[in-house]
Amino acid sequence: MIPLALGSAVSYGIADFAGGLAARRASVLRVTAVAQAAGLVTLLPGLWLLGGAFSGSAVGLGAVAGLCGVSGLLLYFRGLAVGPMGTVAPLSAVVAAGLPLVVGLVRGERPGLVTLGGMGLALVAIVLSTMGSRREAAALRGVLLGLASGAGFGLFFVVLDATPPDSGLWPLVAGRTTTVALLLVALVVVRPGGRGNPGLMVLSGVLDSAANVLFLLATRLGDLGLTSVIVALYPVVVVLLARVVLRERLTPAQLTGVVLAIGASVAMSA
Repeated sequence: MIPLALGSAVSYGIADFAGGLAARRASVLRVTAVAQAAGLVTLLPGLWLLGGAFSGSAVGLGAVAGLCGVSGLLLYFRGLAVGPMGTVAPLSAVVAAGLPLVVGLVRGERPGLVTLGGMGLALVAIVLSTMGSRREAAALRGVLLGLASGAGFGLFFVVLDATPPDSGLWPLVAGRTTTVALLLVALVVVRPGGRGNPGLMVLSGVLDSAANVLFLLATRLGDLGLTSVIVALYPVVVVLLARVVLRERLTPAQLTGVVLAIGASVAMSA
């Protein structure tokens, strides 16, 4: 379960980085629509390969999860475009991890002490690894967008975990189909300008779908709370990519966060 969750975190991080770059030169609506459409195309072969039982609950819950996820994605990309990334990313990740963790504890999930320590360490790592300047932290708009997007992502994780265990990829396909249809209608109505970089949008959508599949498989094999916290390490990937690709320098707090993230992964896999 741990390798699947970590793979999901890496895929989410790269997808977010690509989508964030694309959102700088195109509307958030266009970026999200193209990414979601590309992700849907990516899921279809997996549906044929992995199979799964088709049911009303799988489709219905999948559609609800998709709406929660795309709401979070729209808010997240908007936050990255207009607010400080160092504020939006950690707040979104902490809420996205904390909400399923609380739900898992309410359901009776009881991880061991080492795992709980790793969870706490992971949450600290999420904040430190993407911590920016005090000026960024004071940006109210980024704070609100980060919190709201994290709630959308957290609800996506919770609802997706509630889908039937034998449903395979049907919930993800149903969710993507629903969101793509709504986003296409929104594009026709709004007609946003700016084409941006379609390659980055497609890359974001493909990797986001891959991350969703890995997350779904991880929750089938392990606890929702533990899986969600590991997956919420995705901002670490964003920070590292920003350093390598955009030549952004890591602050001492960010470097500390990366080290803690590695330690957290080891603790949670013990």
